[in-house]
Amino acid sequence: MLKIRPLNNLSVHLDHLIKGRLWLKVIIGLILGAVLGMFLNPSAGFVSESFSLSLANWLDLPGQVFMRLVQMIMIPLIFASIISGIVGNSSDNLKTFGLKLLLYFVFTTAVSIIIGLTVTLIMKPGEYIFKLGGFPNNSGEISVAKEVPNLMENIPDTISNLIPNNPLESILTGEMLGVVIFTIIIGVAITQLNNKTAKPIIRFTEAVQKICMIVVSWAMILIPYAVFGLMAALLSRTGLDIFLGLGYYMLVVIIGLLLLISFYLLMVLLVVKKNPLKFLQAIKEPQLLAFSTASSAAVMPISMKTADEKLGVSSNISDFVIPIGATINMDGTALFQCVTTIFMAQAYGIELSLINLVLITFTVVAASIGTPAIPGGGVIILASVLQGAGIPIDGLIVIVGIDRILGMFRTAVNVTGDLVACMIFNKFYGVVSNVKTFAKKVSKT
Repeated sequence: MLKIRPLNNLSVHLDHLIKGRLWLKVIIGLILGAVLGMFLNPSAGFVSESFSLSLANWLDLPGQVFMRLVQMIMIPLIFASIISGIVGNSSDNLKTFGLKLLLYFVFTTAVSIIIGLTVTLIMKPGEYIFKLGGFPNNSGEISVAKEVPNLMENIPDTISNLIPNNPLESILTGEMLGVVIFTIIIGVAITQLNNKTAKPIIRFTEAVQKICMIVVSWAMILIPYAVFGLMAALLSRTGLDIFLGLGYYMLVVIIGLLLLISFYLLMVLLVVKKNPLKFLQAIKEPQLLAFSTASSAAVMPISMKTADEKLGVSSNISDFVIPIGATINMDGTALFQCVTTIFMAQAYGIELSLINLVLITFTVVAASIGTPAIPGGGVIILASVLQGAGIPIDGLIVIVGIDRILGMFRTAVNVTGDLVACMIFNKFYGVVSNVKTFAKKVSKT
């Protein structure tokens, strides 16, 4: 079977961002945006409320343009990348570890949710907001919990609905899980074609990858300005008391993500038998780029290049695991959704029973699998999680404001999880020579 050139060859479009220290520019943008936002906040007394709101809309513009550019090319990029990974693997290899990869992703997602539940229930970040009066709903009153639907009754329908009856509808509505399943089916079908028939399809897929990466490189130019504007707009609209309460909530999310990173490093040590610190040193480039862009889909080429060249992962493994992982392995996002759901319940003064927590866990697992690999994707899916738990979604407008900051942290965690998965599956299904390559590179560091 004719193979597609690995996506990591297209990382040249992103290399200049790493060499230009994009992450440092992002941090500078955050700081400057925070200073400007505090100056523009009407409570500071420097500007009027109408002027502050008008300017905040303009400050949001670079971030909105960046988000729309990434959303525009996300589906074709993931479509082409998954096909690349499938065509690059033999059908026997796919049968061997495809199901195990899915089970592994479900396992790590469950671990991330357990960490999120534990941290949030212990630290209780929502109680501070509740003492301030909570998040008002549309009527200006504190809402009470609604009856939580029984998700267990809908499992057969959920399973049958995994296969989209109209792939174009899934593409148009951005239903990523349907797009992924459709792409996997098409990719497996392509492996059954002869070389002459498959060649134009594969060449077209290569062209789609290149075009997408060029657009991504254009979008990345906006990142420092987007972060600056979004941070300034956030602080110009948010009261100081609420922001301090959200700061504690953000701290809880970050602590949970650090614990999840620790779990990954433990997996590297116990399963892969590699030094966790040297592993972190090897993956710093995709982590920093993920932190800067808050989009795991945009970082896929760098992640693949790092997996192949610095971790010694077989390109057949990385070409399959990373595109799938960027779509359905959203451990950091799952932890964020879990923490935010409990936080919102606490902020509204809603008591959640053990059954509620179990149902929330199942909902978050399912929702994180379908979360778009784009900035703000976690909040988009979070609305459905809150509705399923009977928690008002009105307070999400405040979460949306700070989501950009948290999105950078959780995206770095998501990318780390995908690279750990690459190493684990390469250990059992990869090429031995690549593992030796990793050992040589690690010894040099």
